[in-house]
Amino acid sequence: MFSIIQAAGWPIWPLLLCSVVALALIIERVVSLRAARVAPPSLIEEVLGVTQLQIPSGEVVGKLAENSLLGQVLAAGLRASQADPRAGEARLRQVFELAGRHAIHQMERYLNTLGTIAAAAPLLGLLGTVVGMIEIFGSQSPTGNNPGLLAHGISIALYNTAFGLIVAIPSLMFYRYFRGRIEAYVVDMEQASERLLTHLVNRAMPAGAHAANTGPVTVPPPVATPAPGKAKA
Repeated sequence: MFSIIQAAGWPIWPLLLCSVVALALIIERVVSLRAARVAPPSLIEEVLGVTQLQIPSGEVVGKLAENSLLGQVLAAGLRASQADPRAGEARLRQVFELAGRHAIHQMERYLNTLGTIAAAAPLLGLLGTVVGMIEIFGSQSPTGNNPGLLAHGISIALYNTAFGLIVAIPSLMFYRYFRGRIEAYVVDMEQASERLLTHLVNRAMPAGAHAANTGPVTVPPPVATPAPGKAKA
C-alpha cells in the first residue's frame, strides 16, 4: 500500500484525507439516521394515546423530546399547548414548522461536506493526472527519454485518476441515499405533526364550536347570470 502511495506522488494525499473524512461522515450518518433515532413508527400513536385525556406533565414531555427527532417536534407542540391551552391552529402550526426545520437541519448535518467530497474527488484525481502528464513531458529531453521519469509520470496520472473515482463514487451514492432517507423522514414527521395538531386543536375547541365546525358544509346556490345575447335592457 505504501508503495502505491509513493508511486502516486503528492497529489494522492488530499484524496487520502478526503477518503478518511468521507468514511467517517458516512458511518456517523448511518448511525444518526436510524429510524429509532429519527422517527420511531409507533411514537405518534403512543403520544396520541397519552394525550387523549390530558396534556402530559413537563417531565413526560421532556422524555419525549429526548426520544428522537420526531419526539422533539411533537414535544414542541405539546409545550405550546401547555403554555396556552387555547392556542389556535395557526399558532400550533407555526410551532410545529419551526421545530420541524430544526429537525431537518439536524438530519442534514454534514451532508454538504459529503457532497463536496463527492464533487471534489474527481477534480483532485484530474489534478493528479495533470501532474503526471507534466512529469511525462518532463521526461523528454533532446538526448532521449528518461524511462524512470516516464514511468513515474504515468503512475501518478493513473493512480490519482483511479483513486479520485474510488473516493467520489461511494461518497455520491451515500449522499443520494441519505437525501432519500431524509425526505422520507420529513414526510413521516409532517404526517405525525398534522395528526397531533388536529388532536390538540380539537381538544382546545369548545364543545359547541366543535359540533358546529363538524356539521355539514352548505354550498350557496350559484348566482344566475344572463345568457350571452340576452343582457338585461
